[in-house]
Amino acid sequence: MQRKGSRFLLLALLSLIVPVLISAAADRQTDVLQTSQGPLRITPIYHGSVMLEFGGKVILIDPSRGDFTGVPQPDLLLITHTHGDHLDREMITKLKKPSTVIVGSPAVLDTINARETVLTVVGSGEKKTVQGIEIEGVPAYNIVRGDEVPRHHKGIGNGFILGFGDARVYLSGDTDCVPEIKSLKNITVAFLLGINSPAVTAQCVKDFRPKIYYPYHYNRLNTQEIADALKDTPEIEVRLRKLEGDP
Repeated sequence: MQRKGSRFLLLALLSLIVPVLISAAADRQTDVLQTSQGPLRITPIYHGSVMLEFGGKVILIDPSRGDFTGVPQPDLLLITHTHGDHLDREMITKLKKPSTVIVGSPAVLDTINARETVLTVVGSGEKKTVQGIEIEGVPAYNIVRGDEVPRHHKGIGNGFILGFGDARVYLSGDTDCVPEIKSLKNITVAFLLGINSPAVTAQCVKDFRPKIYYPYHYNRLNTQEIADALKDTPEIEVRLRKLEGDP
């Protein structure tokens, strides 16, 4: 009788735990963008992590730390730089399959150093087509001011522009609003991190004017304030999504 009671107690506890485990996956919101070569599915996941699905391919950018329950094994893994909230070796090992191609800068791939994995270098300013997806590296770094020591040095990491038919998707990684970002053209969808303040972030978005902007990697910045600062540019659609790992 005592054993049966213990079993019921265990089942009751599990019933409380399981919803917590699946809640992050249930809260994910996927948007579908129609391109000239078919639909592109866009799913923000965690902090700086985004999943893109196109033409039967699954592309994951910076999978790290969060709950990736239900996320399919990626065909492409793009890593923007070497910090632990972007390059998570344990998560990479957990998610990838034997045919997964990992894309990043030379510094990123040196850090991963996985001999059994296909690695493709795409550095800042480089363009390559990988598994049918055009990928362009965009510089991502901190501007040095006075005696400041930058956390993100030029040439170590980069953002990416991915081509899907007539759509171009930009993912910034960690960066200031550097000249190379301000000069971007014809961006359909942009994931730009929160930079210093809502006003600074909004101004950076205005500088290159994507059609659709998702704030991500915003830490404690108020994303509604970013959206409010962009109200005077109605041609930029702002999509606010709650990201696990950011308040």
